[in-house]
Amino acid sequence: MADLDDLEDIGGALAADGSRVTRDLPPVVRVKARSKPFNSVKPAPMGDSENDDDDVRAADAFGDAVDGRTVGDEGGGNDYEIGSNPTSISNPGRATVHVKTFGCSHNVSDSEFMSGQLQSYGYTLSDDPAAADVWVVNTCTVKNPSQSAMNTVISKGKASGKKLVVAGCVPQGDQHAKELDNLSIVGITQIDRIVEVVERTLGGDNVRLLSKKALPSLDLPKVRRNKHVEILPLSTGCLGACTYCKTKHARGELGSYAPEALAARVQKSVAEGVTEIWLSSEDTGAYGIDLGTDVTRLFSDLVKELPTDGSCMLRLGMTNPPYILAHLEAVVQAMKHPSVYAFLHVPVQAASNAVLDKMKREYTVEEFERVCDYLLEKVPDITIATDIICGFPGETEEDWLETMALCKKYNFREVHISQFYPRPGTPAARMKRVDTKEVKRRSRELTSYIESYSPHQHLLGIETRVWVTDVAKDGVSLVGHTKSYEQVLLRPGVEWDSNGFGNDSNDSSNANKTDITAAQKKQNLMKHPLMGRSCMVKVTEVARWHAVGEILEVLDKIESRPEAPASASVAMATLSSNGVGKKQKNLARGLSTGDAARASAALAKENARNAVKEQRLMFTNNAALFGILIGFLGLLFAIILVWLEGRGVAEL
Repeated sequence: MADLDDLEDIGGALAADGSRVTRDLPPVVRVKARSKPFNSVKPAPMGDSENDDDDVRAADAFGDAVDGRTVGDEGGGNDYEIGSNPTSISNPGRATVHVKTFGCSHNVSDSEFMSGQLQSYGYTLSDDPAAADVWVVNTCTVKNPSQSAMNTVISKGKASGKKLVVAGCVPQGDQHAKELDNLSIVGITQIDRIVEVVERTLGGDNVRLLSKKALPSLDLPKVRRNKHVEILPLSTGCLGACTYCKTKHARGELGSYAPEALAARVQKSVAEGVTEIWLSSEDTGAYGIDLGTDVTRLFSDLVKELPTDGSCMLRLGMTNPPYILAHLEAVVQAMKHPSVYAFLHVPVQAASNAVLDKMKREYTVEEFERVCDYLLEKVPDITIATDIICGFPGETEEDWLETMALCKKYNFREVHISQFYPRPGTPAARMKRVDTKEVKRRSRELTSYIESYSPHQHLLGIETRVWVTDVAKDGVSLVGHTKSYEQVLLRPGVEWDSNGFGNDSNDSSNANKTDITAAQKKQNLMKHPLMGRSCMVKVTEVARWHAVGEILEVLDKIESRPEAPASASVAMATLSSNGVGKKQKNLARGLSTGDAARASAALAKENARNAVKEQRLMFTNNAALFGILIGFLGLLFAIILVWLEGRGVAEL
């Protein structure tokens, strides 16, 4: 099972144990063996090459730095099936795999898909690294600490003699990093081939799959880290060019899933009983610009698939100011839906226009404030989360005071504070840095202020509904979220002891309650009957980061959840939307973020106008058909009257 202790997700409960596989793995992939050394393989095209427009891009390259043997999709050699080569592995699919995940919710989703495929193929997933034969390390390249943590895990794995597969943003963005020497590496769009890579790695090969290709199908098998939470990736990449961002090197340009595929995934997740669906993306507001659609349509499509009893909640993903500014009305409309959390993560990063310009964020502080003011006016209880980078190169004391003033103006419920880290290969890494001591001072100053006020005071004493999906970090409380996604801690009740066990004398799992780990306590509490349900609570205490509630009433799911239709699997594999997509792909290529956002807004308005026209045309057509039907009935009635009159005359 995936280990997500290093998850850096906003506002959400840290995922807990829970597994579900959605379908069987497709037939084993065939590969070719060849003797050509890896160094001679032509690098796969990346970034803005024309191949980005293709559904399937350049062939993949496998490399083995140990014995000089290379395995790949191209070149000569003999075909064989994975696992059937006697020199490879004797018992394919019978090893134990430990999955370690760093980074955002998008990375967590990727790990869930990889875990699902491995388990479906027969591998055993383990939380215990020592018990595993191979480690799959899914990496994050946002900050130096994340990559340093990856290096530590790799070093431990090598020292323990474990087979290692490194996936995610680090190998995709920096495949020549020395830490990756002699290791198997998997790119972000190649996660649907993780079984293949693990098989070869266990057989002694070093596999390299980094070329960009079509996005993996959303119908892949999946093992959810938290069985009550579906993390739904909307897209990969973005349209920005922030000077400090290393993730762009890995995720590349925007590539969106078709709306039909996403709606089908929601259908399937709802049918499987999830309580929350998190939309995940590098920039939710930019969704669909490359397909000729927009986030307005997406929100409309997804909420239609949610249960009407409010038993499943949708959480919108992070969006940058230019795009949310272009779709404010659609966001407000979505958040007013009873099954959508009134929560939005909008990173400002700095409140100085001079600093934002150096960051190449392509919006102004005034535009960010316009977003906040509009949302707070239209959705008064909304939770707005934001990010601040302390000490970006060139940030003066005056610039910093502007950032402090912005935070004091809005008193954000959630602020994610980060010191500036120069990421190799980014423009910001070449800029003159602010003194490290000053960067730390600014970080401490903002942290001190953020912790000085209580943004949840308005909850004290009220009765409200919360949705329970996880266990708190204290290891003894359940985590519920209000409609505004504010965290409310709930005590599990006297029938559950401090180790998370239910006091049921007939429960054999209670036999040995002593000396269990915090992770085991959490797993035990995840079995609490309130988990995955909603309840009415009365808030009795408030703290800086959470409230505490008393359970008043548990709300049962009123509406039954039917199985997802058979068409859902086909829809989840859709690469482009009907009527849009391939012919209009990469419409925003070459545009600035601001221009792309305005183009997206214009497209959304045009789509809305077309939808109104279609509705009017449908109404007109229906009215015409109704008129024709009335006329026909009138004619028929007249004929009957004439016939009756003729018959009466004949009888006389």
